[in-house]
Amino acid sequence: MRTVVLIGVVVILLVLGKLFIFSKPVSNTPPKGKAAVGGGSLAVEVLVMARETVENEIFASGTVLPNEEVDLKAELSGRLVQLKIDEGAYVKKGQLIAKINDRDIRAQLQKVGHNQALAQKIEQRQKKLLHVEAINLQDYDQTATDINVLEAEKEVLQAELEKTEIRAPFSGRIGLKNISEGAYVAPGTSIATVVQRNPIKVEFAVPEKYAQEIKVGSLVKLSLEGDQAIYTAKIIALDPKIDESLRTLKVRALASNAQERIVPGMFVKVQVALAANQDALMVPTEAIVPVLKGKKVFVVKNGKAQEVLIKTGLRTDSKVEVLEGLQPGDSLITTGIIALKANTTVKVK
Repeated sequence: MRTVVLIGVVVILLVLGKLFIFSKPVSNTPPKGKAAVGGGSLAVEVLVMARETVENEIFASGTVLPNEEVDLKAELSGRLVQLKIDEGAYVKKGQLIAKINDRDIRAQLQKVGHNQALAQKIEQRQKKLLHVEAINLQDYDQTATDINVLEAEKEVLQAELEKTEIRAPFSGRIGLKNISEGAYVAPGTSIATVVQRNPIKVEFAVPEKYAQEIKVGSLVKLSLEGDQAIYTAKIIALDPKIDESLRTLKVRALASNAQERIVPGMFVKVQVALAANQDALMVPTEAIVPVLKGKKVFVVKNGKAQEVLIKTGLRTDSKVEVLEGLQPGDSLITTGIIALKANTTVKVK
């Protein structure tokens, strides 16, 4: 009897289980993942292509150079008796920087001066004697020659005396000293450098395809790392030849630097304005997809996304010029690019 009851309970539980399973409502929502594979369209935003005027400009990396720079070196041997400069101080053109001991040269000059005075007296006496034929012309000519030789020696010594004074060839700032007062110097010994930082020069290079558009007298803009100010420079010189290894043209510009905020050796970003493009097709940078064959974009045609290979030109901060592949009036897809494939059904928002 107990066995029969147990069998009955089991049967009832099985029946109730089947009823619960078959009575569960079936969802009409398809499984996730299959909706994208199904016939659903992808919502996208488009940009109708139209020609526009674009300021054509290129950017280059430049290096700041001093307007003038010289390494002051000794031209004579001797002891440095004066070096009265402060490192980093401003000096004017012609200002004395260093002085080499000149006592020997001055002593020689004094000796030559005495010899000149004596030779001139002798010449005057011989000239009178020559008029009365008391001496021959050869003796007089020798005395005159001695006077000329002494004058030449004096000029040489005066030139040597000038070399004992090392002066600033132009106005600028003194760099770090390479020697101390009292040291013995020889020809070629470096004393210090003088650097002119106002104005300053900027040297940069542009690709050779822009070489014909770069003109002397044109203005460029300069920006420095960590400095919000924009500086202006004028192109003063172009290299007469293209760098064959880099295929670039070297350019040099000059900028005012009254506050000396721009320091030689700094890296600068150079913005060069070229002729404006009056008829450009510009697309957002994010709409372009790199591929093996180059670059592509998607356009909407008959409700579907179509791939189009493009050739690009100039670039701005947010847009790129399209030279080939697109026409005015094309509907360029600008969103959902990652999810797009050729012939994907799309719906324009």
